[in-house]
Amino acid sequence: MTNIQDIFKKSNVAVVTGGASGIGFAAAKHFAKAGMSVVIADLGGDRLAKSAEELKAISGEEDVMAVETDVASRESLEALERAVLQRFGRVHVLMNNAGIGPETSIFSPQANWDHIFAVNLMGVINGTRTFGPKMLSHGEPGLIINTGSKQGITTPPGNPAYNISKSGVKVFTEALEHELRNVEGGKISAHLLIPGFVFTGLTQGDRAEKPAAAWTPEQTVDFMVESLERGDFYILCPDNDVARPVDERRMAWAAGDIIENRPPLSRWHKDYADAFKAFLEQK
Repeated sequence: MTNIQDIFKKSNVAVVTGGASGIGFAAAKHFAKAGMSVVIADLGGDRLAKSAEELKAISGEEDVMAVETDVASRESLEALERAVLQRFGRVHVLMNNAGIGPETSIFSPQANWDHIFAVNLMGVINGTRTFGPKMLSHGEPGLIINTGSKQGITTPPGNPAYNISKSGVKVFTEALEHELRNVEGGKISAHLLIPGFVFTGLTQGDRAEKPAAAWTPEQTVDFMVESLERGDFYILCPDNDVARPVDERRMAWAAGDIIENRPPLSRWHKDYADAFKAFLEQK
């Protein structure tokens, strides 16, 4: 198991997509405080510039780079990699974190489905496939961290395009880690970040203040780092409302739909409400 202190250190480089706000920006600040050179990639030039200034106040002008990037575009990601390698030479941490969540239903407009898949799923796949080969070839320890979601595991009703995209991130990252650990001499590992309820631009809606149930992005990143120190692949984050044992039972019940031949999403099926409640309360 790699000691992450050999990765989160001065002279090493971290690239964070969706890095101008939320979990991505909290991660970028953590990497900067560790002495790393940090690249944040996002859309929205003014917001990106403001976040870059905050990072420069932590680590200095020379160690921060902000690149406007559309992760839905393979060409944009390739341009990002060229710019990063020209400036810093190599990458040690890639955090594929950019994500969107416009509401969808099965028969809602195609544009929302296409956009969610392009950002949430193909952004992760293409980000990994763009940066991964050179991360492996430079021979130094590194990490690829992909941001998933509990909705990609228990797949609750509502917003199916988002759930499907995050299910794909889970499956892709599992396949990625299997491949990486079988690369002879390879020193790159993959990890799946599974946030709980985090107060970010994606989740805040009309709320001006953080709900009591939510974690801050900083709490989420602290938990992520602790999990990486243990070598965890699945970084299953709690929040102020849902503890890990509850998440575990929800996930076990979801898998049980197949094993027990129950209707899909039986946790939300009226005929299984009592059975699920009893399962959740088991000691």
